[in-house]
Amino acid sequence: MAIIAVQYEYDATKLDALAAHRPAHRAHLKELHEAGILLASGPLGSNGALIVVVAEDPEAALTVLGNDPLLGAGVIESRLARTWNPVIGPWK
Repeated sequence: MAIIAVQYEYDATKLDALAAHRPAHRAHLKELHEAGILLASGPLGSNGALIVVVAEDPEAALTVLGNDPLLGAGVIESRLARTWNPVIGPWK
């Protein structure tokens, strides 16, 4: 398993939908955290998020996040997943 950093960029024209679906999005991420898949998540700048998960590879990480309510609502404009190899910190 690898640590994968997934960056979301939100569609700036759908901020109302973002706000409406945020509670379901966070509940989904909480379930992933409780299952040991999600390590951390939070806003990244004013129009995105960073989600750190454990998965086989970047493609698998995107699959794991495929049920995110924000994705289903069309709020996420782009998702970029990359393997991350921390050398300092709790996940090294």
